[in-house]
Amino acid sequence: MDVVLEICDDLFLDYTYAKAFPKTPLPTCAYAPIDAPSCTNGTASDILHYDQLSSLGRDSLIRQTISLSVLTYIGIHFLYFICAGLSYQFIYDKRVMRHPRFLKNQLRMEIDSSLSAFGPLTLMTVPWFIADVRGWSRLYENVNDYSYFYFGFSILWFLLFTDFCIYWVHRIEHHPMFYKWLHKPHHKWLIPTPFASHAFHPLDGYLQSVPYHLFIFIFPLHKYLYLGLFGFVNIWSILIHDGDMRCGGTMEKIINGPSHHTLHHLYFTVNYGQYFTFSDRAFNSHREPKPELDPLNQVLELEKERNEKKENKKSI
Repeated sequence: MDVVLEICDDLFLDYTYAKAFPKTPLPTCAYAPIDAPSCTNGTASDILHYDQLSSLGRDSLIRQTISLSVLTYIGIHFLYFICAGLSYQFIYDKRVMRHPRFLKNQLRMEIDSSLSAFGPLTLMTVPWFIADVRGWSRLYENVNDYSYFYFGFSILWFLLFTDFCIYWVHRIEHHPMFYKWLHKPHHKWLIPTPFASHAFHPLDGYLQSVPYHLFIFIFPLHKYLYLGLFGFVNIWSILIHDGDMRCGGTMEKIINGPSHHTLHHLYFTVNYGQYFTFSDRAFNSHREPKPELDPLNQVLELEKERNEKKENKKSI
């Protein structure tokens, strides 16, 4: 997150903090691109930028906490509405919303549930970002520090490690001791839409995100690669809720896709994995997607029955 924070500092945060928390007294000579204080007999070495005009410098823990909290809170809203909205508009088969187990006003309830989770989720997540920004993680910047081979390997290792950890966090959340108060709110959506991806108890969402954060404190990972992977896993969480039950793909036995996760919402105790099926297969919780399990089938059958009844009434 230090990359994101540095970019935002350069773009607008230095200026914002200089205006909101100015140094007192201000330096005699100061320069910034916008609305800069004027110089009086200053030399080139006297010129200051906005990052030097705030009482909260870039290394301030208070400033970093405020900045990361705001950026995380805004970012999760942006990612959620853009990605879930696109998935809902262009991938999700809206006919399944006519399923008898699709709740009244469910779409609105999914969004409301997600929005109520974002605040607490941000507060729980920011300490990880603070630890990263302050240099406690094992993120690195130069690819040659660990070789291009490790750079490529770390992508697969990140996915395997986090998938295995999330499998067990997810499965433990289904234990009767935790399920009712912790994970059941997410299983309220038996026929989910992409907007259900973040409609969970905040602690549930946080616990399933811990492996992503933990990884960079155990294993080296390139900082730009981490940003890409972190974005990918959040988008993946949305996409597996798109209800796509197409079966028979070449990677279906390996990849835990939307069809697998649709069955998880319908049958609860199967397909706990995030990206791969290997943990479910190894620990006897895998259920193979099949066309006949598609919830859309029930919708089409009910509509066919209703149409037949209407035709029979007309013929009488």
